[in-house]
Amino acid sequence: MSQLNKYKRYTITSALPYANGPLHIGHLAGAYLPADIFVRYLRLMKKDVVYICGSDEHGAAITIKAKKEGTTPQAIIDKYHNQIKSSFEEFGISFDIYHRTSSAIHHDLSQEFFLNLYEKGEFIEKYSEQYYDDEFDQFLADRYITGTCPVCSYDKAYGDQCENCGTSLNPTDLIDPISTLSNKKPVLKPTKHWYLPLDKYQPWLEQWIDEKEGEWKVNVFGQCRSWLKSGLQPRSMTRDLDWGIDVPLEEAKGKKLYVWMDAPIGYISATKQWAIDNGKDWQQYWKKQVNTEDDACLMHFIGKDNIVFHCIIFPAILKAHGDYILPQNVPANEFLNLEGDKLSTSRNHAVWLHEYLEEFPGKQDELRYVLTSILPETSDSEFTWKDYQARVNNELVAILGNYVNRVMILMHKYYDGKVESDSGAIKLTDAKVDAELGGYYDELGKNLESYRFRAALQSVMDMARLGNRYLTEQEPWKTIKTDPEAAKNALHNSLILIGHLATCLQPFLPATATKIFGMLNKDAITFDQEMAFENGHQLNPAALLFEKVEDEVIDKQIQKLADKKAASAVAQKPVIAPAKANISFDDFVGMDIRTGTILTAEKVAKTKKLLKLTIDTGIDQRTVVSGIAEHYEPEAIIGKQVSILVNLEPREIKGIMSQGMILMAENAEGKLSFVAPADEMPNGSVIR
Repeated sequence: MSQLNKYKRYTITSALPYANGPLHIGHLAGAYLPADIFVRYLRLMKKDVVYICGSDEHGAAITIKAKKEGTTPQAIIDKYHNQIKSSFEEFGISFDIYHRTSSAIHHDLSQEFFLNLYEKGEFIEKYSEQYYDDEFDQFLADRYITGTCPVCSYDKAYGDQCENCGTSLNPTDLIDPISTLSNKKPVLKPTKHWYLPLDKYQPWLEQWIDEKEGEWKVNVFGQCRSWLKSGLQPRSMTRDLDWGIDVPLEEAKGKKLYVWMDAPIGYISATKQWAIDNGKDWQQYWKKQVNTEDDACLMHFIGKDNIVFHCIIFPAILKAHGDYILPQNVPANEFLNLEGDKLSTSRNHAVWLHEYLEEFPGKQDELRYVLTSILPETSDSEFTWKDYQARVNNELVAILGNYVNRVMILMHKYYDGKVESDSGAIKLTDAKVDAELGGYYDELGKNLESYRFRAALQSVMDMARLGNRYLTEQEPWKTIKTDPEAAKNALHNSLILIGHLATCLQPFLPATATKIFGMLNKDAITFDQEMAFENGHQLNPAALLFEKVEDEVIDKQIQKLADKKAASAVAQKPVIAPAKANISFDDFVGMDIRTGTILTAEKVAKTKKLLKLTIDTGIDQRTVVSGIAEHYEPEAIIGKQVSILVNLEPREIKGIMSQGMILMAENAEGKLSFVAPADEMPNGSVIR
């Protein structure tokens, strides 16, 4: 029995995109396409489901974008909210509502949440030292501060997270912090904030997440356990900002809610708005019911960089409130790379959705197909334009499109497109095909309900392969002369199979499914409806479903990326990181930098970026954890001479005590290179 029958209602969310820039294919592959496929499947199963999303319009990222463009935060969110919403609609993401967190209903609900927790005494009120920019006369939110990550040594880490290694940070964790406003070192000043004591909820979170083992995806469960193992700390739910939702306390004038408190509440406020617009009861989709068997199933579709917020922080907020259901599953995806490199907004290394829609009009399903085929479900995957071409030409055109086209052309050629039979309604008569088809339906359901969308899509394509094989075996173009009834029966069976294909394609390729139903001259059906034709049914004319992608089209896109990369390199070349504040000679000589040799190197378990190194410093042999695993294979750097800061305070990283930091140079593309003496020097030689 389908696991879907456990729940009467489904509340499905996709991560709220920041309204500070357009969408690219990495966003689609992470949070939106998988959710859309799953929601369309639920609808085909006739489930009560609401699919929620909207623009995240608060937080430092918005104000930073406004400052860069010399405009206001309101102008930024209006511009990008409209662009993102339009792109989603044109691409075919079937939200029930695409809302925005700047709405009054969202502000009110977020403040209600805060006051609920405040009045229960859930917050810790305390003064803390926060970075302050004297030149701009303001406290700095997390994203207004960059510096060197203490875990992987990435020198562009933000005050809340290192986007290189994924570690969650506090601004004071950064080495050599810099204000993004003045490009100067900020100072620490005391300020009062309200903290959610995540440590208080750690025992409950551990038990709750342990219950998800085997049900949640391995990558999600593993990251949650890693976070909990490191120990949770109180996290501030307020910020000193001039943009966002006001903290609803008299003593907190000028302060705003932390964006990761208000953003997930955006799922709830959007549902409230949808319910108002459609005469529904929003509480049935979010609040605990009298009979827990009537609770909705809440699921968050996100990218892996949002796992901690949806699996630890937001559940803790919901638990503290007490009236709301908790997520049953958070099927997060890993990252999608592009042409051998990371997708990068800052370097313009991306396939932007709005540009694709302009340059490939009417080809939404081609992109949906390719992205579904390579979804980064449990590990990072890669999009290349050559692979896009191959999949469209060799699979969509040659397998799916070819089968539908062959059958439709033969039906019009031999029978003028009319489905007629002496036995009445036309149904599938080949028992072998029927059995094989049933197997693919079973695979499709199991894979979709396990969030294996790549495998589910292949089950549908296997139906098309079955159709091509059946048509080739039956050869109706030959038997039409020797056994006309056998030819007609084969083509009728093929038509039924096309109808099943259209039905199963609806979650993946909705526009293509609509085209096929149009050619069949039938309304779309759900999984529980019978696929058959009435005697005398008239088909509509045949039409090609897909066009072959020519080399020049792909070459143009590859060249476009190369041109962007070159332009980005030119644009970034003069933007050298500003010089840091002057230090005294005594400060400099206080840094003990030596030459050393790497003796051993191995990857740190359950990480992608970290290597565990043993280095002979001339003074001793010590362990150093370094975030260079994506740039160097361990065996290739053994024997490499390096420069190492030996008197850096030791720090535990992933359970390993790291004693020092090796020096690396980084170019505009993020490539790392060892800083080492030109000539071999004895280990322990002083670098000065």
